[in-house]
Amino acid sequence: MTTLAKSDILSLIVPERILLVADIWDSVVEAPDIVPLMEEQKKELDRRLDAFHANPTEGSPWEAVKNRISSLG
Repeated sequence: MTTLAKSDILSLIVPERILLVADIWDSVVEAPDIVPLMEEQKKELDRRLDAFHANPTEGSPWEAVKNRISSLG
C-alpha cells in the first residue's frame, strides 16, 4: 500500500484532490457490507431516492459532474 502524506495531498490542485476523494469513495462503494449505514443515513438515502422519483430530470448524472470537475484542472 502506498502512503500519502498530507503534504502530498495538499500539493495537488483542488480538482485533483476532488478526483482523489472520488476514487477513494468508489473503492469504498465496491465493498458496501464492510461499512454499515446508520439509520439516519438510510432515511436520507430514501428521501433522496423519493426526490429523484418525483423529479428524475432535476440534477446531473455523476459522470457529468465528474467531467465538469475534471475540466477545471
